[in-house]
Amino acid sequence: MNSAEIDISSTIRLLGVDFTSSPQRTKPITIAWGHLSADGIRLDSLLACPDWQSFENVLAQPGPWLGGFDFPFGLPREAVLELGWPDHWPALLAHCTAMGRARFRATLDAYREQRPVGRRYAHRATDLPARSHSPLKLVNPPVGLMFLEGAPRLLAANVSVVGMYCGDPARVAVEAYPGLLARRITADSYKSDDKRKQTAERTATRHRIVDALTQGEHPQRLPLLLDDSQRTQLISDASGDRLDACLALIQAAGCLQAGAPDYGLPAGFDPIEGWIASA
Repeated sequence: MNSAEIDISSTIRLLGVDFTSSPQRTKPITIAWGHLSADGIRLDSLLACPDWQSFENVLAQPGPWLGGFDFPFGLPREAVLELGWPDHWPALLAHCTAMGRARFRATLDAYREQRPVGRRYAHRATDLPARSHSPLKLVNPPVGLMFLEGAPRLLAANVSVVGMYCGDPARVAVEAYPGLLARRITADSYKSDDKRKQTAERTATRHRIVDALTQGEHPQRLPLLLDDSQRTQLISDASGDRLDACLALIQAAGCLQAGAPDYGLPAGFDPIEGWIASA
């Protein structure tokens, strides 16, 4: 891909996407829309996508926009080669999509079992600095299924994926990882989908994270600009989905600040694997 072909205007909108591989009303894909202003990153709105159609509608929205998406864009090259899968990104996505969930899961389960103990999960080059899970992991969290449901939808929507695919230059995607930014603020746990683990301590941690974000005390150094209602929503959401969407929004803003053609991603990273913003 010639990433120099990506050209976005200074009026670009930003979005951060907290993703799930099985969206529903009780656990939607959560999207934070925002933009850069003279004072920081303004959160414009929070959107819940309870089904695939509503998420695909977001991807189809005309640009210019740049989005940080919290799912793996690629797979470890080591695994792709050992499995004999296509080593060209669009072809790889087509191959995995054609397999369907059940066969994709069964194939990866069998692949892991044949690998040495201690090396069951192949990793991408970006996973070590980001401390992210292997995209071959299918449970807790099911990032492999997030890849399977997310990356092909970017391709189908003809979104440009920095360093991997040149589609519509006005709609640009980077891979985000909210946990990476959160850990640079605090190592304490701040969220859980398990109601038994939605404690006062985690609420207090979300409060500290939101304070750091609004004060610009994070690597991107840009304050997250919130109104009182938005601030309350981020702190009170025990699942952390709204906060994660905003963390992805901030990572997208950092990429926009870094600018074209690489948007802060290392030049020449493996286009089969992808790279996490700010890793």
